[in-house]
Amino acid sequence: MGILNTTPDSFFKNSRVSIDKDSILTTAEKMIRDGAHILDIGGYSSRPGAAEVSVQEELNRTVEPIAWISETFPEVLISVDTFRSEVARQGVEAGAHLVNDISAGALDQNMFEAIGKLRVPYIAMHMRGNPETMQGQTEYSDIILEIMNYFTEKLDFIRKFGIKDVIIDPGFGFAKTLEQNYYILRNLDYFRLLGFPILAGLSRKSMIYKLLEIDPSEALNGTTALNMVALMNGANILRVHDVKEANETLKLYKQLYL
Repeated sequence: MGILNTTPDSFFKNSRVSIDKDSILTTAEKMIRDGAHILDIGGYSSRPGAAEVSVQEELNRTVEPIAWISETFPEVLISVDTFRSEVARQGVEAGAHLVNDISAGALDQNMFEAIGKLRVPYIAMHMRGNPETMQGQTEYSDIILEIMNYFTEKLDFIRKFGIKDVIIDPGFGFAKTLEQNYYILRNLDYFRLLGFPILAGLSRKSMIYKLLEIDPSEALNGTTALNMVALMNGANILRVHDVKEANETLKLYKQLYL
């Protein structure tokens, strides 16, 4: 899954794409050529401390780019990265095939009903609070058990809306300390017990660049190393800024284990 951010304040500045047709399509084409199976279009930065964005502004940043990509590259899957049901609805109507929700329905009570009506796959992520408050909510007694319980309850509720195709994202960097992120990665295979595909979003995150005392622009090597660990521990989808390198990692993994 290639990350295509139409936000001006995403934590990794090289992932930001201006909202004009040529820039969007050039970026999308490169990601597809490099091996992306899914393009994740997001118009609301979810980095820690990110500022609020209005619904209309998020729509302005996502709907038209989705339509451009859908029309030009019909072979690629498109994900709309949003926690708002209205953005999800308009994104799917514009051509998106699935919805990626960092809040798993917690920030919009209408999200599950919308997904049920749209009949598209749904990525549910673990997070506490919201992007502005989440890093103040990192106290857990048993983080793996608590995340497992979180998803078990979410999945029971999600099924009531007729949603069957769900992807699980443990939410690296969202309401977790650096140490907790590595503990989750080391124990990622526990989430296989839920019976759904697992998405790992590790790309250039602070768990890498803070540990290595570098900045996000220098975190590709660390990302590649952790992506291989994620695959070995059960990840089915890698959400990445650098598609070519992730695809090479996947090929090496398949040669080793499949």
